[in-house]
Amino acid sequence: MLKIGDIEMKNQVVLAPMAGVCNSAFRLTVKEFGAGLVCAEMVSDKGIVYKNEKTMNMLYIDEREKPLSLQIFGGKKESLVEAAQFVDKNTNADIIDINMGCPVPKITKCDAGAKWLLDPDKIYEMVSAVVDAVDKPVTVKMRMGWDEDHIYAVRNAQAVERAGGKAVSLHGRTRVQMYEGKSNWGIIREVKNSVNIPIIGNGDVETPQDAERMLKETGVDGVMIGRAALGNPWVIYRTIKYLETGELMDEPTAREKIDVCLLHMDRLIALKNENVAVREMRKHAAWYLKGIGGNARARKGINECNTREDVVTLLHGLVEEVEAKEQNIQAV
Repeated sequence: MLKIGDIEMKNQVVLAPMAGVCNSAFRLTVKEFGAGLVCAEMVSDKGIVYKNEKTMNMLYIDEREKPLSLQIFGGKKESLVEAAQFVDKNTNADIIDINMGCPVPKITKCDAGAKWLLDPDKIYEMVSAVVDAVDKPVTVKMRMGWDEDHIYAVRNAQAVERAGGKAVSLHGRTRVQMYEGKSNWGIIREVKNSVNIPIIGNGDVETPQDAERMLKETGVDGVMIGRAALGNPWVIYRTIKYLETGELMDEPTAREKIDVCLLHMDRLIALKNENVAVREMRKHAAWYLKGIGGNARARKGINECNTREDVVTLLHGLVEEVEAKEQNIQAV
């Protein structure tokens, strides 16, 4: 079973920390589908240090989400340590994760995120400083390298371990790849064999069968699911069941998808406010609608919804259409 420091998970399936997505409303919804660990979206160290209101709101954790890993990013040791200390003492997160994988230029230009991948010595210095300053276990999420010519995944993971980090989540793509091409599971296996701390594999885990294959091929301690869980928390539940029993559970029905989508929206409304939540829910609703017949019209319509009532009316209308068609087919 996956164990990070003294935090024991009930299974090996982890929700990835996705920026702009992994707020408390989404995390709790995924947690209820059984995820062993959920990870919060990355938070700026400077935002924490300067008590930026938006950043402070991002630190909210519902007790039902735990165990939870809260991710911070930054390029300067002093502000990263100060932010980590705040998270350690003032939040109910179980684990402090350091982002070393974000590929977007506005993060790497600040010497943060994936920029660290070029310098194992900096990784050791930064991680050891944070480890020394906090009580909660410290982990790192990283990519395998900056580009094909600079793949230091083994040295970087060893630097994390030497610095006192308790686990590494490794995405098998380079920074240059972004989210394109294939995830290199061979590198993940190499890293797993080079350290004694838990390694969580990430990249191209889209189905329960993918998760099983990653565990077998790489020997990792856990599998991290990211984009495959967008609008599809069932992939978490189905993966856990498959790993435990070998049974492949049915995909959700249209009504099940819509019911969870609306639950997610109501949690988002409680977290933010109706106006903000409904706008933010547009992208989530599009993900939930994937695979439902007639969803193109509904996806277009969702972008014109401004109230909770608008969304409920549109989605319930779609489900009734789908179910009516299914009944007609069965009658024939």
